[in-house]
Amino acid sequence: MSSSRRELKAAIAQSVKVTDDTLVVDLNDGRTIAAPIAWFPRLAHGTLAARANWRLIGGGEGIHWPDLDEDISVEGLLAGRRSGETDESFRRWLQRRIPAA
Repeated sequence: MSSSRRELKAAIAQSVKVTDDTLVVDLNDGRTIAAPIAWFPRLAHGTLAARANWRLIGGGEGIHWPDLDEDISVEGLLAGRRSGETDESFRRWLQRRIPAA
């Protein structure tokens, strides 16, 4: 494992904030990561309450939003990875969220 890979593994999330356009994660080593919310469509389409309802998973290696069924890893954020969800998967998720008329 390279030293940069070890650094990614060592970074642990401490707090999370989701604004209208940004996901902000404070890490245990003093860094703050910010990523566009557009990278994570489920967060982008979530309500303020759903975005605020998060919990740390894996001892802070990731973040889970139960209302949105979204998981994002600190390692992925540090590597600059967007959501890997397919368009079809996202469409199905979005359709389940829209109440029947």
